[in-house]
Order: sequence, then C-alpha cells, then structure tokens
Amino acid sequence: MNIVLILQTNYAGTEWSISGNDYATLEWYSASTKPTEAELASQWAAVDYSNQVAQVEATRRTQYETQSDGLFFEWQRGTNTQAAWEAAV
Repeated sequence: MNIVLILQTNYAGTEWSISGNDYATLEWYSASTKPTEAELASQWAAVDYSNQVAQVEATRRTQYETQSDGLFFEWQRGTNTQAAWEAAV
C-alpha cells in the first residue's frame, strides 16, 4: 500500500506530512479528521487501479504520438502506406 499516493489522490487540499510510507509517522495538519490506517488500506485497491490505468494511458498516448502519428502524415504525403499506419495503430 502506498499511503502517500492514497493521500495525494483522495485527500487533495489537506495538509499532512509523512516519513517514508510509515503510517505511524503521518502528521495531520488539516481540520478534517485524520484517516485511520484501515481507512487508507480500504482505499488502496481503487487508487492503485486508477494509477495503473493512468500509466497505461500515458504510455499509449506517447507511443501513439511517437509511432503512428508520423506514419499517418507519411501516408498523407504519399511516402508510406495506409497499411503501415494501420499496423502501428
């Protein structure tokens, strides 16, 4: 479980500090109630999944831009084939 990622994702706008990933060192400075370790643990699966999806989307976007965009424009200029572009996509 990544406590920092959970706090950054689900507790935006709150003020806190933590040393490493150790709940025992979590200092809560916001007026809201400090989440318990069990509350954070129950949120981990959703936060981890969302983070993994975001990483995959970023990788796909980068790959699309670096690989298939150039092929598309080459196809449009007549210097490559539609099949090459479609294979990359």
